Amino acid sequence: MASDVQPVGRNIRTAKTGETIASYLRARIVRGDLAEGASLPTELELMRQFDVSRPTLREAFRILETESLIAIRRGARGARITAPRVDVAARYVGLIMQRSGTTLADVYEARTLIEPEAAALLAQRRSDQDIADLSACVDELEARVNSGAERADAEAWSRDAQRFHDVLMARAGNKTLEIQLQVLREVTDSHLMLAARQPADAASTVSGFRRLIRSYRKLIEYVRMKDEAGARAHWQTHMAAVGRSLLPEQLRSATVLDMFS
Repeated sequence: MASDVQPVGRNIRTAKTGETIASYLRARIVRGDLAEGASLPTELELMRQFDVSRPTLREAFRILETESLIAIRRGARGARITAPRVDVAARYVGLIMQRSGTTLADVYEARTLIEPEAAALLAQRRSDQDIADLSACVDELEARVNSGAERADAEAWSRDAQRFHDVLMARAGNKTLEIQLQVLREVTDSHLMLAARQPADAASTVSGFRRLIRSYRKLIEYVRMKDEAGARAHWQTHMAAVGRSLLPEQLRSATVLDMFS
């Protein structure tokens, strides 16, 4: 009977020690003490350093590899450090959203809550360079519309338009809001690409793109004037209108899972 229990206890100790080592290495990675692309010492060196067995060290490696903080290179020296990435978090959160039956309407509602606050922050904190970079995004969109290129490649228009939103979120100066929206991007990007492939009347498409451009320029003007309330109200109206346009009634109950199945 004792022989049956002993391996279990040993496995528990291995797991707990492995978690401790993983926690120590994780902290050094996120602090930047261990740079992205650098290699950890060999297993033998780390076993000596931590005074642990190979199974214990490999348990720590397994944890860090699952978190995408290291990449194991079979037959090569050590493991390579990989910095934390938003897309890894986005994939995991996307799985949770799929599992919980989150609807596309829910996702767009979240964006409608987040982006207007970012617009207000940007109006409060903006620099001349922020104005220039936002204007450059819109100039590129306008050039695309004027050239007629959007008729041949609506997906490219969607990607270019998203850059305006990315600059807005990045320059608002709140990393938490920016990262939260980046996590939602995996869902909205998939939906936008599907929507862009749907057949549409060319004249109405061009008209819609020009309305968006006017709306972008109006936001830039609120930001230029440092009008926080105006920027927030305008972008809330803009995001709500975009949500209604991209999510007709028949799609409002569609789930995130539908985008990936």
